[in-house]
Amino acid sequence: MTKKIVLIGPPGAGKTSIGKALSKELELAFIDSDAEIERISGKTISEIFVDQGEAVFRKTEVETVTRILAEFEGVVALGGGAPINPEIQKVLLNSEYPVIFIDVSISQAANRIGFNKDRPLLMINPRQQWLHLMSERRPIYEKLATITVSSDNSKPAEVAKTITDKIVSKL
Repeated sequence: MTKKIVLIGPPGAGKTSIGKALSKELELAFIDSDAEIERISGKTISEIFVDQGEAVFRKTEVETVTRILAEFEGVVALGGGAPINPEIQKVLLNSEYPVIFIDVSISQAANRIGFNKDRPLLMINPRQQWLHLMSERRPIYEKLATITVSSDNSKPAEVAKTITDKIVSKL
């Protein structure tokens, strides 16, 4: 079994919840890149966006994610925008570990995140913003993914089991 699995996908896909369930199922460690950025900086993602701007956040994100991908063994949930960065894309495309695209419909994403939480890119007209982000990001997620699973109408543990089954079937 692989020592690293990376989860990618949009806000509301359930990457963190699914990642925790997957790490439990496979007895692997878990890390969320956004939570790690918040831990290192001592600020929430929203605070970084508001206080320092998206460019500062993205620079921190690239540094944090490339370090995690190089050093961490276990299940990694990446922030929705991380795979858009060319440097991170290159690492993921050249990796030996599975990259799982957690796909989700807007109706399911809206139910999960309510479009009112700490999501800096979804603060103004969240439904329209989410659709716009997905139209830009979907081709990148699909290009990077070795496996795609939908989290619609499924509990995190069910999606984790589907991922495990798909990884095992590819070995």
